[in-house]
Order: sequence, then structure tokens, then C-alpha cells
Amino acid sequence: MDYVRYFQDRLNDIKDEGRYRIFAELERQRGQFPTAHYYPETEEPAVEGVTVWCSNDYLGMGQNSRVIDVMKEALDKCGAGAGGTRNIAGTNHYHALLEAELAGLHNKESSLLFTSGYVANMTTLMTLGHGIEGCILYSDALNHNSMIEGIRHSRAEKRIWKHNDLKDLERLLAADDPDAPKIIIFESVYSMDGDIAPIREIIDLAKKYNALTFLDEVHAVGMYGPHGGGVAEREGLMDEIDIIQGTLAKAFGVIGGYIAASREIIDFVRSFGKGFIFTTALPPSIAAGALESVRILKQDDLIRQRHQERARTLKEKLRRAGFPVMPSVCHIVPVEVGDPVACKQVTDLLMEKHKIYVQPINYPTVPRGTERIRLTPSPLHDDATMDRLIEALKDVWDILSLTRAA
Repeated sequence: MDYVRYFQDRLNDIKDEGRYRIFAELERQRGQFPTAHYYPETEEPAVEGVTVWCSNDYLGMGQNSRVIDVMKEALDKCGAGAGGTRNIAGTNHYHALLEAELAGLHNKESSLLFTSGYVANMTTLMTLGHGIEGCILYSDALNHNSMIEGIRHSRAEKRIWKHNDLKDLERLLAADDPDAPKIIIFESVYSMDGDIAPIREIIDLAKKYNALTFLDEVHAVGMYGPHGGGVAEREGLMDEIDIIQGTLAKAFGVIGGYIAASREIIDFVRSFGKGFIFTTALPPSIAAGALESVRILKQDDLIRQRHQERARTLKEKLRRAGFPVMPSVCHIVPVEVGDPVACKQVTDLLMEKHKIYVQPINYPTVPRGTERIRLTPSPLHDDATMDRLIEALKDVWDILSLTRAA
């Protein structure tokens, strides 16, 4: 077999479809979020003053001076790495402090850190699905890949219910053995469409059919609720969710993932979860920075209010300009293009002509025919920055003869 030819043919297939992914080489500038330097693939010098419109650093906390100073202090105090897995020399005092803080954020007995939100989802669902004998996992059709992979590797029976469709979920629950252990798995904010799960109604079904609930809040922690506990906190439902999963890499601006739950569930995953047991712990400086970020956002509800206002303002500006803003009830602002090649052309032109960086969102992240750009305004994207984006989009839409309402 010609392996090189095989790999190249597969890569050519996705290039022909217009969904080959190219990574933009960016250099964030401390204190100047949302601007960055962009390094082209050519030998040309860096392009300075590029405005980033698709960062997951939703609140700009990755540039917060208090977070950065605490990380420097921890680096000087503890050194670079954790020194091992959590079980073998790798548990640092900052890990313990952060886990206590995250448990408190979600009003749970305990929490557990992972190296990423992906690892947290995959490990937890794989461990629970495999470890609870006869368990059936019920997954929303639009759940993140990390949840899908965790379910798949658990080898437990699974049921896929239509996105946010309570009737379909209940149909599946009612059809299974009432005595079988069950876990309902869903997200609060779905990051590509910007919709939110009916959490109250899902909890009611879980109680009716004696199921555990697993809620992924990665696109909500830090940004919703009076203390940043997520949509479940905003709706007064945290105490009724069995397992809350979150990330430290989005609103909190650092990296890492976690789950928060009862002491018994956390200890079970800690004791049996291979993705936790066999992974080197987060560096102490990372844990220290995340701890400071969580503490800041617990107390700062004004930044959340500003963030929501910025998202509403951008949606309104885009709609007034006739752009096809997809329905969204959260801070995610998706603008549909509907074609993978055109979507890439839009983002290329935004960078080349206007120094605006947006990543095209194509299949398999979203279904074919719904390709889009996904805008994530932060509290630091002011009106002037938004107006420049609108004018740039008008220019690009006209160049590509894309449809825009009058």
C-alpha cells in the first residue's frame, strides 16, 4: 500500500470540498485584547493590529492582570510543571484550592480537575457508562464530540434523542427497562447555534425515570448566573443537576476542565477514570491562574451584564445591516453563509482586506449547507470595533455576491 498517496488523497478530498482547515498563527498582545499579530504562511512580516472576532476567551480573562500576576507568582514559587500524575507526586496545593473553589461555585460537595474540558467529558462518561453495570446513556443529538467519544468508549448502551426534543427523550426513556440505571447527557449552551437546553424539563424527566443528569456548561460557566455558575445557576437549578462539567479555558481564560458533583461520584471517577489517573496534572501556575479567575468572576456580575449587552448589540447591528444572523439566545452570534467554499472566502477576505480574523465553521462541526462564521463579542469589543466589522462584512458580501436583506 502507498501510505503517502492514501493520506494525500484523503486530504485532497476535504480540500476539494472546501473544508480543509488552516490554522491562523496569531500572537495575542497583553493588555490589547481583542487585537493580535497575525503571521501569514508566507515569509512576509507579521500583520499587526488584527481584530479577533472568534475567540473563546469570552470575557478577556486570559489578559487579566491579576490572573497573570498570580500565575507568575506561582511559577516562581512552584516551578514549571506539576511533577507527575495526581496520584504520584503531582497534586499541588493550588489543585486542592481550585477544586474546593469550583465545588463551591456549583454548590456541590466536591469537584475534580482534568487537563481539558474534552478530557473531563470523555473520561467521566466513559468511566460512568462502563462502571455502572447495565447503564443506558441518553445523549442529545448535538452534544460535543468529547461527550460522543466518552459514550462510545464506555461501551454502554446508548440512545440519541433529537436536539432539545423532550418528547423524543421521554419516548426513549419510557421504552427502556424502568430498573436500568440511566444518565441523561446534555449541554446548557450549544456553541454553534447559540440555543439553550430546557434544563428544568430535562430534570423533571430524570426524576420521573430515575436517571442521573450530566450537564456540560463549558460555554456558560463564568458567564451566566449571579456568580458565574452557568445557566443552571441562572435558573436556580444547580442543586438538581447531578454532575456539572465545565472548562477553565473559555470564560476563565486559562486551560483545564472539571466536574462537580457529590463526594461519592467524584471519588468514583477519581478512582476509576483512566483519563484522570494516567495523565500528568495541570501545572501549578495554571491552577493558580484559574483559581484567581474563578474568584474574580464570582464577584463581578457587571462583566457578565456587559458581555450580554455586547452580544445583543452586535446581533442588532448585523440584523439592521441585513446579514443572516441565525437564531441565538446567548452570547454566540452565528452568521450563516451556507457554502463551505464561500465561507472560507469570506474569512480570507476579512483578513486580507480588513485585518479581521474569523474562523470559518464547516462540516463536520456543523451540518453541510449550514456553514457559517461564528462571532463571539467580548466586553472589550466596543461600538467602533463592531461598526468596522459591519462595514467589512458589507464589503466582503458584495465582492462575493452573497445575499443580504435590504
